[in-house]
Amino acid sequence: MSPKSNDTTMAHVQRLTTGETINQPARDIPVYAKCDVLVIGGGPAGCSAAAAAARMGADVILVERYGHLGGMSTGGFVLWIDRMTDWDGKLVIAGFAKEVLDRLPADSIVGSPKESWGSKDPELVRFWEQRSGAAHGTLTWSPVIDPEMLKIAYNDLVLARGGKLLLHSWAVSAIQEGRVVRGAVFESKSGRWAILGKAVIDATGDGDIAALAGAEFESDIEDKAIHSTVNVAFRWGGVDFDRYCNFWRNEKEKFDKITAQAEALTGTEGRPWNSPRNDVALFMGPRFYGYDCTNVRDLTEVEVRSRRIMLKMLDFYRKNMPGFEKAWILDTAPQIGTRHSRRFLGDKFVARQDWLSGVRHADEIGVCPPPKPGVPNVSVPLGCLVPKSLDNLLVAGRNLSCDAPSHTFLREVPVCWLMGQASGVAAAVSVASGVPVHKVDVQAVRRELVKQGAYLRE
Repeated sequence: MSPKSNDTTMAHVQRLTTGETINQPARDIPVYAKCDVLVIGGGPAGCSAAAAAARMGADVILVERYGHLGGMSTGGFVLWIDRMTDWDGKLVIAGFAKEVLDRLPADSIVGSPKESWGSKDPELVRFWEQRSGAAHGTLTWSPVIDPEMLKIAYNDLVLARGGKLLLHSWAVSAIQEGRVVRGAVFESKSGRWAILGKAVIDATGDGDIAALAGAEFESDIEDKAIHSTVNVAFRWGGVDFDRYCNFWRNEKEKFDKITAQAEALTGTEGRPWNSPRNDVALFMGPRFYGYDCTNVRDLTEVEVRSRRIMLKMLDFYRKNMPGFEKAWILDTAPQIGTRHSRRFLGDKFVARQDWLSGVRHADEIGVCPPPKPGVPNVSVPLGCLVPKSLDNLLVAGRNLSCDAPSHTFLREVPVCWLMGQASGVAAAVSVASGVPVHKVDVQAVRRELVKQGAYLRE
């Protein structure tokens, strides 16, 4: 991971404002629509939330700023979907997560076979650890996917449930009455307009609407931990990934030397990941720490630095790494890779000491695989999705209420699917029963989640 740059080429964006202000006259904003559940942000959590609420018959609108759904799991090129099984091989991230992956064509998803999940067979582990399917000496269900096919799967699943989509629309402010969030204002090619919702889910990842509405949050991080980094991912075509893996496997000393040279050249660590195609490799980096992913100056600098380093990496890999002699740049991620910004203070708080000791929350709405073997499965409570300082709003995704150590793995795509589904169900139950989300019937939420295929403990 590379630290923040002092690159003078970014001087034109060093200051965010001139110190001057302008006055914009008040104006009436047209209401585009009203709905039962308004979901803001179409990433993994937002898609899951919209599909879950719509399945229950709620009138759902899902609004996304890009022209596609999926967020980090598609546009951010987080194509390696981290562990969905626990260390015993049990699928604990199910429900929406399983449904959407089951929609992918066989040639657009790759991972260890189901019958081997939890296996510690040395040969299988050695093969799959090079292909994202094993960790800590155990085979896991951690598939690698094709982002374009996943975008389509998201579209189809949300629309099939009756959810409505609005793409290319960016939420810019919250509509609220005191503590109560009523909706949001959006900017788009069609101008500025508003959508009102009986329940609102902020699935923007950074919690933009919750922050604008005044919700309390924390931003502390574990210094130089991966969850504090920002990057632009990219893919190369023309590779022979099997040849690369064989070199890694059979000539480890040479492999380590070349890898170290590549990291020294670029100033950042990071190896290629596999994809469903043998001729395509994914790079989840270069990763930079010290940047704020809610600061446009920092985001701009990371975009520029990433592409410069990518060119250096491409030249080096072509000349030195077996399997990459004919590599070429296939694409760079249309969304910058972000991991951490705000963690909102909720009715419940997920703390490291709790899950290390196996605490099970009474309002558990899902189970997350722990970060390493020997640790109990992690209980995820509904209360960590409900900001305590606002009403009518849930946050879904990596802005949950937790401490920094817990965030390092609770931010992952599978857990965002889990939390999104729970928030969508909770929002629909809240609207149907006329009860605020703070006071929603947790057992009703749990029963519906089980009905929708989620894994819950008794």
